[in-house]
Amino acid sequence: MTHLWVRAEQRQNEDRVGLTPDGAARLISAGIDVTVEQSSTRAIPIDGYVQAGCTIVPENSWTDAPADAIVFGLKELPDDGTPLRHRHIMFGHAFKGQPAGQILLRRFAAGGGTLYDLEYLVDGDGRRVAAFGYWAGYAGAAVALKCWMAQQNGALCGPVSVYASSDHLCNDLRAGLDAMGANRPNAMVIGALGRVGTGATDLCTQMGMDVTRWDMAETASGGPFPEILDHDIFLNCILARPGTPVFVPASAKTDPRRLRVIGDIACDPDSDFSPIKVYDRVTDWAEPALRVHDDPPLDVTAIDNLPSMLPVESSEDYADQLLPSLLTLGDLGSGVWGRAYETFRTHMERIPA
Repeated sequence: MTHLWVRAEQRQNEDRVGLTPDGAARLISAGIDVTVEQSSTRAIPIDGYVQAGCTIVPENSWTDAPADAIVFGLKELPDDGTPLRHRHIMFGHAFKGQPAGQILLRRFAAGGGTLYDLEYLVDGDGRRVAAFGYWAGYAGAAVALKCWMAQQNGALCGPVSVYASSDHLCNDLRAGLDAMGANRPNAMVIGALGRVGTGATDLCTQMGMDVTRWDMAETASGGPFPEILDHDIFLNCILARPGTPVFVPASAKTDPRRLRVIGDIACDPDSDFSPIKVYDRVTDWAEPALRVHDDPPLDVTAIDNLPSMLPVESSEDYADQLLPSLLTLGDLGSGVWGRAYETFRTHMERIPA
């Protein structure tokens, strides 16, 4: 029988989960065993999983899960170097040449396990079957706006935190803008037609900001794109991949510009294909803004788990998208799972012996 083991997230500031109690009940009805770890941080309480009929086990006990269990989490595992023997479903960030990703793949090689990367669960047309993109865009635009507001007060943006809902987040932003009494900044969103860009645009629109929406047609020339520098805030919502043009070159730091804040929502600075060349490391919840130039100021925000700022809404949305694929876990050799395995196998073949 197929056994899905939902692990607790071990990363700081990560309260999301990829399976709701309702989804767990659907899996159990379909004949899939579901084990859920207790969690001190998960936004969705454990009681719902108990009522759904899940087996409940201690937090972070997945290392002792049966060998045939499929371990399901969202963000990365503890970076302790131990071999990985299970089949894992998670965001591995391992297939674009990222240094940490190569270490992760070597751990799978050492343990004989398998990675089904959530970013590479795709349908027959190559489209992702589930994504947190909308809420990443929404929260990423909010953090960029917080960075801009802090700049207007001569400061660097302070820590960000979890919000109970998107309404709570918007009320907080409006209060900050109203207290300043300043005109709203304008923004450019590249990737505006996608999930991430839609979320970013929606947040900006709700805040009364003028938004320039660009997508593939507007960037097909390959650049340069001086229009980006004519906006207060630039939001990159396109994943780095071969052929992605450079949106913000290193020279933008000193070029004449209106631009003051870059929200790299795609957040892949250590990829060779990153379109944002003015920074080289992610930011975090404690220090969301990286000052890359002083006069005039230019701040970059690039947090790689943005949807966890709105953990309930983002979890429910993502879990609903992913559930149809989880219901097919009994057949890992074909469909979504078969394609994900082939992606993993191809990249494993490139790992040095």
